[in-house]
Amino acid sequence: MADKKTSDGEPIVIKKYANRRLYNTQSSSYITLDDLARMVRTGVDFKVLDAKSGSDITHAILTQIIMEEETHGEQMLPVSFLRDLISMYGNSMQSMMPSYLEATMENFRTNQAKLREAFQPGLGAGAFSKIAEKNMAMFQAAAGAFIPGSNAGKDATPEAPAADPDDIDALKSQMAEMQRKLDKLGK
Repeated sequence: MADKKTSDGEPIVIKKYANRRLYNTQSSSYITLDDLARMVRTGVDFKVLDAKSGSDITHAILTQIIMEEETHGEQMLPVSFLRDLISMYGNSMQSMMPSYLEATMENFRTNQAKLREAFQPGLGAGAFSKIAEKNMAMFQAAAGAFIPGSNAGKDATPEAPAADPDDIDALKSQMAEMQRKLDKLGK
């Protein structure tokens, strides 16, 4: 597999041609969307440029990879999440969603060590389900705050698992940051 970046520290450049072929300029070879998905999974940094215009189309290609994964692999994104996400387009909160989703993914990555421990012998699935419940409750609460009139947050069980004080502090900090951004938007 290729290096994580080019020798000058820049992301690997992938060119997409009009015939939909992808060309890795570092390895001087044609690649597929599956190859790009593997690069993402192994932490290889790349950007995809339209060969004709030179415009950066990385976002569109990554979205296409997600579509391929959801269509041909095991589906990871629940329908309710997709509906909530689509409903955010054009919503006044749309501009806040990218930073919120990035923070949520960062929180998930932080919890990965806890998830790995949950699968170790002796801990069993109980620890995993508690972490999953906590993450889902956080998402539902946030979705309820962002999407007026949605059922997100209303379906959460009233008997939520006890939260870790560190998690509560992190949520308070995230909510304060979101409030500051809302206040800025309101001005």
